[in-house]
Amino acid sequence: MSVLVNKNSKVIVQGFTGSEGSFHAQQMIEYGTNVVGGVTPGKGGSMHLDRPVFNTVAEAVQKAGANTSIIFVPPAFAADAILEAAEAGISVIICITEGIPVKDMIAVKAYLKDKKTTLIGPNCPGVITPGEAKVGIMPGFVFKPGRIGIVSKSGTLTYEAADQIVKAGLGISTAIGIGGDPIIGTPTKNAVELLMNDPETDAIVMIGEIGGNYEAVASEYIKSTGNKKPVVGFIAGQTAPKGRRMGHAGAIIGGADDTAEAKMRIMRENGIFVVESPAEIGETMVKALKGEAVNA
Repeated sequence: MSVLVNKNSKVIVQGFTGSEGSFHAQQMIEYGTNVVGGVTPGKGGSMHLDRPVFNTVAEAVQKAGANTSIIFVPPAFAADAILEAAEAGISVIICITEGIPVKDMIAVKAYLKDKKTTLIGPNCPGVITPGEAKVGIMPGFVFKPGRIGIVSKSGTLTYEAADQIVKAGLGISTAIGIGGDPIIGTPTKNAVELLMNDPETDAIVMIGEIGGNYEAVASEYIKSTGNKKPVVGFIAGQTAPKGRRMGHAGAIIGGADDTAEAKMRIMRENGIFVVESPAEIGETMVKALKGEAVNA
């Protein structure tokens, strides 16, 4: 079992014929992702990358059975693209676009509240279930199949964590890059919960950043489960001056608990195995699975 995406996902690309959409769609197709077409208004009825182009998401759902969408649409139009996908009944929407205005995402968040749609992002690397589906911009070769889930606010640290897990002789069930914007569809706690409830995920890597309270909320949830699965955590930005945030995160600084030191303390207090460096993730995970990890 996987979460969010798998070999049965029927993926469409919004912004299919643009340069970014074309490049990454090709990479996804080569990985083996079931890309059933794409959407570019005005180009419906044509073919691109040997896949059909549709004018609307609704048409892609009707004609190709699409249930998953990845969005490569410019910031000014990306919120509308999310809304269109949700209205058409897409169950998983992954928005790669960076720089969507906050006011646009406030409207999107409100609209999605009562929808049976999971939004990942915006400003994220996407989601990958190794060996089954890559719906994002991550380098697929880094990820090998296994039973360790990854949740990360940082794209590059998602790849680094996967690399360390694989080097330790383990593999990845599903990796979720949730995105670093102030308003995102799936915060850390929700993504961790998906993996916590996945019977084929044995443990989780949770990577956060300074700014915001996502990691604190997720840590409290993890403890509420009785720490039923080991979680290894890392916080980026440990050397940043007080009051700073990660450059792309856009997260609001809300007080003393927003520092890397405070977040790491909260994580430890909730039974998470915190590492000081991404290079320690693999070794610590091996120890956690054996019951040998120490929460210093």
